[in-house]
Order: sequence, then structure tokens, then C-alpha cells
Amino acid sequence: MKRTAVILLASLLAASTAMATTYVRVEKDGSKTYSDRPIPGGVPVEIQSAQTYSSPPQPVVSNSPREQQLLEQMNDFRYTSCRVSPPNDTQYSNPESVQVSVDLEPGLRVNHKLTLMVDGQPVPGAAGNANSATLTNVARGTHTVSVLVKNEFGKTLCNSTAAFHVQRPSVNAPARR
Repeated sequence: MKRTAVILLASLLAASTAMATTYVRVEKDGSKTYSDRPIPGGVPVEIQSAQTYSSPPQPVVSNSPREQQLLEQMNDFRYTSCRVSPPNDTQYSNPESVQVSVDLEPGLRVNHKLTLMVDGQPVPGAAGNANSATLTNVARGTHTVSVLVKNEFGKTLCNSTAAFHVQRPSVNAPARR
């Protein structure tokens, strides 16, 4: 406690001396005499403060556990683009097949899981992380194609949905379209 008080007192005295006015007097032989008190024949002198240096801020080193770091990384990543094809409201007339696909920017990451679905069901032929499939014998009507991308922790990172329409003229009314 006494040591702290002595250090505090010394720093206060040093600070007060730094702020005090300094006087200088030139002697007959050309030498100079400096004083912190007025001296006969002396004039006040402004002394510039000492040059200081501030170091750049240190990089933040995380002491958090590995799991916490992974969670922080998980929250940082975003796909900039997530689109399904065919585009919304595309119309097909009596198609042999319909190509469905996903466009991701940036590309699919290694630990992420992509699920491509048509009418709420996983697309047959789009096993694993396939980003496209060809649908054959598509029934007439409106269908929805959607994609869902999740990371290794199950967090949804991207989802997109579009509808396409298939028209199949009947044998009884071939001109109707």
C-alpha cells in the first residue's frame, strides 16, 4: 500500500513539473542556465512535449474453445446467390423432360448439404449433393422446385423456390394450348 502511494506521488510530481514554465538565462560566457523558477535575467521558454509513439492495435487472439470458434465461423458464412432453375413461372408444352438445377455463389462448400426437391420430395437422380437433375414424364400442372442448403451444424444457409407449369394437350383437343 505504501509502495503504491509513493509511486502515485512520484508520478504526480513528474506530471506537475512537466507542465511548469521553464526559464532560461544566457550567461556571459554563452552558456545557458535553465530553471523551473524565475531567475534574474531569465526569460520564459516554451518547451515542446516529448515525442511519443503509439503502437498499432494488437490483433485479437481468441481464447475461446474450438467449438466456439467453429460456431463463430458458422455465423459468418453466407451464400451471395442461391437460385433454382427453371425460373419462376416458366411454361412447358408437352415436354419430354425438364432440367432442374441450382446455381450457388460461391460454390457449394465441402461440409454443406444440398437438397434439391420437386413438389416437396427429394429429386430422384439428385443423390448426394448433385446440383442438377433431369425430370422425365412430368405430369401436367404446376410444380415447385426448391433447394435447401444446410451447413454441418444443420443451420439453413440458403433456400430458394420457383414454380413451373407443364401443359399437356389431350388427344381429344390437340389444338388447345
